[in-house]
Amino acid sequence: MRYYSTGGDSSFVGFKDALFQGLAPDGGLFMPENIPLLGKDFFKTDLTYPELAAEMIKPFVSGDLSNQQIDEIAELAFDFPIPIAQVNESDYIMELFHGPTLAFKDFAARFMARTMAMLLENENRELTILVATSGDTGSAVANGFLGLEGIKVVILYPSNRVSVIQEKQLTTMGRNITALEVNGSFDDCQKMVKQAFLDNELTESRFFSSANSINIGRLLPQSVYYAWAWKQAEEPKVFSVPCGNFGNLTGGLLAKRMGLPIEKFIAATNANDVFPKYLRGCEVTTERAKQTLSNAMDVSVPSNLVRIKKLYNNEVDQIKSDIISWSFSDDETKRTIEKLKEEANYLTDPHTAVGVLGLKKYRVETGSMQKGIVLSTAHPGKFAEVVEPIIKEKIDLPDPLQSVLNKEKQAITIRNQYSDLKEFLMES
Repeated sequence: MRYYSTGGDSSFVGFKDALFQGLAPDGGLFMPENIPLLGKDFFKTDLTYPELAAEMIKPFVSGDLSNQQIDEIAELAFDFPIPIAQVNESDYIMELFHGPTLAFKDFAARFMARTMAMLLENENRELTILVATSGDTGSAVANGFLGLEGIKVVILYPSNRVSVIQEKQLTTMGRNITALEVNGSFDDCQKMVKQAFLDNELTESRFFSSANSINIGRLLPQSVYYAWAWKQAEEPKVFSVPCGNFGNLTGGLLAKRMGLPIEKFIAATNANDVFPKYLRGCEVTTERAKQTLSNAMDVSVPSNLVRIKKLYNNEVDQIKSDIISWSFSDDETKRTIEKLKEEANYLTDPHTAVGVLGLKKYRVETGSMQKGIVLSTAHPGKFAEVVEPIIKEKIDLPDPLQSVLNKEKQAITIRNQYSDLKEFLMES
């Protein structure tokens, strides 16, 4: 499979180069030259999750990884359960947070870590993974790459804009993981990472890659759980996706292009509403990200918007045929968490609550009662300081979250200036 840049560069690269480069030299994001059509019958086959993942991913990595290698990577990466809870007659919630860091980012991070490690086996150079996080990406990447020989991870996160547990997960790994606490927003962190990849002086002296959703390696595994949910929940038609950088949603769009019969995606956002406005015909403008309860979605301009535009040839009407989008306030999020607990005895985190709001809004606006699935992105215990005052009770934290609270934070504070990041990277 060959990959091209959304930036307009006409050259192509293979999967390995796209994976390790992360960002294309012209500043664009890598996209597959074509998306293989697997067809509806394929998605009805009786496969385990690792088998499904391997078969969906193989066409995208051909030429760089053998079928046997992908089978092995899938078995190692996807070794945790993916329950689907039925909330009422037509609404389901797929819990994607049963991996080691209790967030959906584990799917992509574990796949990328094992893939990169396998591709580096015969190379005598050290790789530095550079990643910006608004919460869960950093901890998932840190866990996925922890202890891997020849790989260092540097995580940038916005000071005072992640939850207590998220920060602990980010800053207590040690070993080959370094956390940089940035005095700024996630957008600042993301901008600094992108600048690093376009800095020739830096990239010529160090071997860098990214684990953000700008990396095509993040999207491929994120397409798989849509197919899994479609089979396990008996062919739902609608998926509601809590959206920040829109990597999760873009993974679903890839699955649809592969032949998964999804009728509508709901892109549910918080107060950072650039995408809903875009679908209404507004220009995409850069603005400061608004701070909300669903902090991992506090992104001003989603990186993957350029990929979505490319998939639909920049035709907004075509995008609207598959995607509908609304933004929701913190007050609405709080009421949804409270109502779900009272009426369905189901506890959810703020991000998933935004997804629930999206599905509810879709039903009100369209009158549709077709079976729908909300992607649940994180265990509510990761946001205990938000959720507990709403439900007026303590959350019973799982052991991985409880244990991390007792560890000591280790982070290096830097300004939201690229010069600070470059200085650290050149000296490390």
